[in-house]
Amino acid sequence: MRKKEGNKEQAILNAAIQVFAQYGYHKAKVTDIAELAGVATGSVYLYYENKEALLTTIFEQLWQAYTAVLRETVKRTDIDPLQKIDAIVDLFFSMFISNPSLALVFVNEHHQLVKNKRGTVAKYFAGFLELAEEIYREGVRKHLFDASIDVRIFRDFLTGGMRNVLRQWADHATTTPLDRIRDNVKHFIKHGLIKR
Repeated sequence: MRKKEGNKEQAILNAAIQVFAQYGYHKAKVTDIAELAGVATGSVYLYYENKEALLTTIFEQLWQAYTAVLRETVKRTDIDPLQKIDAIVDLFFSMFISNPSLALVFVNEHHQLVKNKRGTVAKYFAGFLELAEEIYREGVRKHLFDASIDVRIFRDFLTGGMRNVLRQWADHATTTPLDRIRDNVKHFIKHGLIKR
C-alpha cells in the first residue's frame, strides 16, 4: 500500500526505525524499509542518499527536538537546578516511552554515530552534555549540589546510566514500566548530587 506523497518521508523514517530495531543497522536492508513504508525502494533514495543518511536523520531529529526544549528549560529562572535535572530525565524518557523500537535504535546505534562524528549527531550530543554541565554548575553556585563531583564523570554517568536502563526496558518493555524507571533514575541522580 503506497503512502500519500506528503507522508512518504515520515513513513520511510518510521519504517527505518522499525527495521533498524529488528535487525540492527548493519543487517537492515533498504528494501525492507521501503516495503514496510509502503513505497518503492527508489523512493527511499529520493529522500535519503543511503542507509546511513536514514540513521543520522533519525538521530538528528531526536537530538534537535530534545536539546531545543532542554535549552529553554536551562534558561528558566522559576525552577531550581534539581527541577532542571528532573526535566533532563523526563524529556529523555518521554522520547521513547511510546516507541520501544526507537529506544532500541538509540541504545544500539547512537554511540557509533557520535564516536564516528556522523552528520550533526555528535554536535547535538555535545550540546546536550554542555546543557547538563550548565545545570550542574548552577546547582553548585546555588549550594544545592556537591562541588566535589567531577562534572565529566557526572555527565558520563548520566548519559551512560540512562542509556543502559533504557536498553533494559526496550528489550523487556513489559517487565517494568518506563515511567517507574524514569522516577528511579531521577531519585538516584538527585540524591547523588545533593550537597550534604
